[in-house]
Amino acid sequence: MKLNKGLVQVYTGNGKGKTTAAIGQGMRAYGNGLKVYMIQFLKGGPTGELKTIDELGDNFKLFRFEKQRDFVWNLNEAEKEELKLEIREGYKFILNTIKENKCDILIIDEIMGVLYNKFLTVEEVIYIIDNKPETMELILTGRDIPEEILKKSNLVTEMKCIKHYFEEGVEARKGIEY
Repeated sequence: MKLNKGLVQVYTGNGKGKTTAAIGQGMRAYGNGLKVYMIQFLKGGPTGELKTIDELGDNFKLFRFEKQRDFVWNLNEAEKEELKLEIREGYKFILNTIKENKCDILIIDEIMGVLYNKFLTVEEVIYIIDNKPETMELILTGRDIPEEILKKSNLVTEMKCIKHYFEEGVEARKGIEY
């Protein structure tokens, strides 16, 4: 199966579930014979989805370019520079993926966080949108979508937090948050 026309989807907002929604869309595509690539930024630690996706084989692949480290806001300047170089490697991989049309669905997880932290520019992400193959679906996630990307997107879903158990002191739980 091939898509006739690939669109641009965005999952954004302050609520939980952006990555989960993107993976769910990837699973649906995978189940219909489409090839899925997922690039995760700003997530270096182990998560349940890594194991699951790894077991799916060549038609759903997850790529990370960063070593495991603390949250961006806890990094010193040298660590931020190192992270920026790793993200740059991921960006080069994305450019090669779209140039060589290596997948049907390209998920770029936490790309909005990359933009918010100024590790890439909005223009660089617009370049991906403008140069992806016609038949490739692009799924972008993360908080704080820039207006320029919103305008170029075909679907934007905002995850809005109404209530969250973190506010009750519940910490991130293995199998639920990671």
